Amino acid sequence: MAVGAPLPPRGRAGPAPRRRHRGTPVARPGVSDEQRRSTVKFTKRKHACVWLEKDGRTLVIDPGGFSEEDAAVGADASLVTHEHPDHYDEGRLRAGLEADPAVELWAPRSVTDKIAAAFPGRVHAVGHGDTFTAAGFDVQVHGELHAVIHPDIPRIPNSGYLLDASVFHPGDALTVPEAPVDTVMLPVMAPWNRISEVIDYLRELKPRRAYDVHDALLTDTARPLYDGLLGSLGGGADHGRLAPGESLEL
Repeated sequence: MAVGAPLPPRGRAGPAPRRRHRGTPVARPGVSDEQRRSTVKFTKRKHACVWLEKDGRTLVIDPGGFSEEDAAVGADASLVTHEHPDHYDEGRLRAGLEADPAVELWAPRSVTDKIAAAFPGRVHAVGHGDTFTAAGFDVQVHGELHAVIHPDIPRIPNSGYLLDASVFHPGDALTVPEAPVDTVMLPVMAPWNRISEVIDYLRELKPRRAYDVHDALLTDTARPLYDGLLGSLGGGADHGRLAPGESLEL
């Protein structure tokens, strides 16, 4: 599938989106009336993997090695943010692509080069500024590089995905899109972040809602502490977390 017109160049600075109040419909630029009427079901899978369902079609993001073995099976399309094994697992992606010849995959070239030859025409390389449609979702790509783990470790490409100008999965970076974000999949625990950075990210992003992802390394003992800090210091966003397999409507 062809990639659409590019977005403006990325930058963290820009006009801050207006705060939204619970229960009040908000008009978002670039979102059609049909998209606003469609209910999106969000299902948390393990670690950074999520399922998003709309109008009978399912999109999976980051079915990596920390997620369920069948994390990509049954999805109509897959997105991968970057090549690290907790986000990209070739076996899981192959299982999803082989289960249905209509399934397609979008990811940075560092990922697609590993698997494209086995699935001609179904694997698409994307980067910052690209737009496309996957499983009925309009997708914008934001961001270019993985967050710094350590200065001695080279940074790799990382693509964040904004779905229907509303739901954002940043992968392994604290990217702030140029457009307002209603709901963010929040990477709460990683070798590349600190809780203070996650809090400041919420304050800058100003989403209405934030749900934890990238949490496989977060112990049950630490979760209440993280919940309290993100809830009280996160700039007013409704913060929540789901156990793997739990769902809610966005």
